[in-house]
Amino acid sequence: MHPYSMLSDEYFTNLNLCTEMTLPSSRETVLNFFERVQKSFPTMRNFYNRGENGFILEEDKEETGQQRWISLEPQRVSSGYFSPKDPDDCLKQHKLMLELVPYMLSISPLDCEALDYVVGFDFSYRGNHDALVAEALGSNQAIDSLLQIPGARPLNYEPSITLSLDDSCRCQARLLIETRTNAYQVRREDYSDEQLSVFFTLRQYGSLSAETKLEETMLDLKEKSDQLMNEYVIDQVLRPLAQAISTK
Repeated sequence: MHPYSMLSDEYFTNLNLCTEMTLPSSRETVLNFFERVQKSFPTMRNFYNRGENGFILEEDKEETGQQRWISLEPQRVSSGYFSPKDPDDCLKQHKLMLELVPYMLSISPLDCEALDYVVGFDFSYRGNHDALVAEALGSNQAIDSLLQIPGARPLNYEPSITLSLDDSCRCQARLLIETRTNAYQVRREDYSDEQLSVFFTLRQYGSLSAETKLEETMLDLKEKSDQLMNEYVIDQVLRPLAQAISTK
């Protein structure tokens, strides 16, 4: 079992390719693209038209608890794998998408607005998500002083930071914690089953050179993501959250 599987209740990896120009949306183009994907992944047999949000081809999540999916939107094409046994299981799917889009969707490196490699983690916790994050991850002195106000309870505490990884600021890393507790739940002390999520994204901004392959850029982003996850995110963010939940 991959270590990611033991850090949270569920995890996933997504790849998003955002374009400067609108993508083709004709019936023939859309169906040919998804039929080609289905040839490589026959279990992806659920096809939906999501209106303004484009189209999606996905697996049945209920059968295995895992789910592959690929979506096509007006200016974005995305590939995702929910609850894989190993993050590397996603690479074949992500790589296929990037190999197909140049000749099936007319996407060139010049048309790349951004390429995202995303690792996400979901934690099940029926309680005040914001209070849990404040407890598990701590805060600076200024925030700590606010938390000490008599009777105060956190309603929105979602740490987010974006870092530049090069001098041009074109390669960036972003950590985002998304809580799903609202004031109504806190007031009534009646919390939903919605999950607390952590997203770690490596993004390459801007057009790529004509010699650059999209799949090579993805592998570079994944390598950076793996390194930063192991050196900073796992022990400083994910494990403290899991430990705080285990004590409740």
